[in-house]
Parts: sequence; structure tokens; C-alpha cells
Amino acid sequence: MQTSKKKSPWEKEWDDLAKREAKFAAKRQDGPTFVLIQKLDRFIPDKLSGTLNAAFFKGFQIIFEKGTGVIEKTYDKNKKEADFKVNTLAHELMGNRKSARSFTKQAKSAKATNLLISSVEGVGLGLVGAGIPDIPLFIAMVLKSVYEIALSYGYNYECDEEKIFILKLIEAAMCDEEEFIRKNQEFNDIIDYIAWHGDVIGEWTVAKEDQMKITSEALSKEMIYTKFLQGQMIVGVAGGIFDPVYVNRISDYAVLKYRRRFLGSKLAAEGITI
Repeated sequence: MQTSKKKSPWEKEWDDLAKREAKFAAKRQDGPTFVLIQKLDRFIPDKLSGTLNAAFFKGFQIIFEKGTGVIEKTYDKNKKEADFKVNTLAHELMGNRKSARSFTKQAKSAKATNLLISSVEGVGLGLVGAGIPDIPLFIAMVLKSVYEIALSYGYNYECDEEKIFILKLIEAAMCDEEEFIRKNQEFNDIIDYIAWHGDVIGEWTVAKEDQMKITSEALSKEMIYTKFLQGQMIVGVAGGIFDPVYVNRISDYAVLKYRRRFLGSKLAAEGITI
């Protein structure tokens, strides 16, 4: 009788990832996130969409050019890089499922901390009716969370190629329904290709500035209702409380996609087809 080959810890992690990706995708297919808020359509000024697009783009521009160092002051980058090395060494020594899980455990810990911070930031600015001024802080919180998740899996975010990867990640995370199905599959194909080609990002077909515009449009399309509310003094808190919802969504997606890339590279190194 032929016995089936025992799965490696990385294969077991990949199976777990597949389940979690399916669960996330099911949520995104449930339709627009906040149906009641979208009833605000008739109250939204025509020019708000363009204003939001420009604000998100400017936010990315400023933070990518000048703000990464400021964001890094909010966490210990050297320690996170050291933690990754420790987790890597631990798995080399132990080689079990628990040690394979340690990378994702570290990523989820970073996500939880940033979610708490974004809750205070969003509600605080909502109380004073700050919708548009909140955007650079929101982007900073999103990038802080994604950066820490990337470091948990051993990825640095300083080069333009990695920044485009992050922008594409944010863009896909903010989509709903059929658009998410398409964007998510496209992004998975990109990740799998990267993983199977030495885990090195090659040259993108899109420039960083162009991807910043695309991602800004995805953010403004999804967040136009909450930012409209957040800009109103009386109901600003109602809009502000959604900032952590979006940070959580993007962070959850970042854990899934960086985990996919990390695990894909491990399986590729073992010659296991995914």
C-alpha cells in the first residue's frame, strides 16, 4: 500500500493560508462595505472625488519622499529585522509547524498594535471635523502597518519596486465584489511569479507615480462617504471611526499577501509546486 508523503511545515502553512485567503475573499464579495453610508450619494459634492484623489496622491508623495524616516521612528526597525533572523534560525533548528508559524505571529502582532493607534487618530480628528487633513495621517498609519508586516517576513520596503508592490496591495484590498476577484487573482499571479523567480521583484510595467494615482483613486472611491462624514463637525466621529476599519482591512490583506510571497519562496526552494 502506497503511503502519501508527509507534508512539510511550509506546505501545512500554505494550506492554512489558502483557507484564510478564501475567507477574506468571501467578505470582499459581499458588496460595498457600508451600504447605509452609500445612501449619502445625493449629499456628496461633485468635486469631492477629485479633491480626495489629489489628497491621497499628495499623501503618498510626501510620505514616500520624506516621511519614511518619521514612520520608522514609531517602531524599532533593527529589532524587527533581528526578530526575523531569530525566527529564521529557530526554524532552521526546530523545523516544525510552530517555528514556521512564528513569522505570521509576529506580523499579526504588529497589525494589532497599529489598529489601536489608528482608532485614536481617526476618532480624534473626526471630533474636530477633519476629513481631508486626516488623509496624510491615515496613509502614514496604513504604511506603518504594512511596513512592519513586511519586515516580519524579511522584506525591506525602501526601493521603488517594493513600494509599487505595496501600492498594488493597497489598491486590491480596497476593492469590492467582482473587481476584487479580478484584482486579487492578478496580484496572486504576480506574487507567485516573484516567489518562483528568486523572490526578487523585477521591473514593473507601471511607474511608481502612475501606480500612486491608481491606488489613490481606489482609496477615494471606497472612502468618499466616510471622509465626507468625517469632515462634518457634528457627525465627524461617525466618519472617523471607519479609519481603523480600513487600516484593519489593508493590514489583514498585507499579512495574507506577504505570507503568500514568503511561503511561496520557501516552497519554491524545496521544489514544491504551488
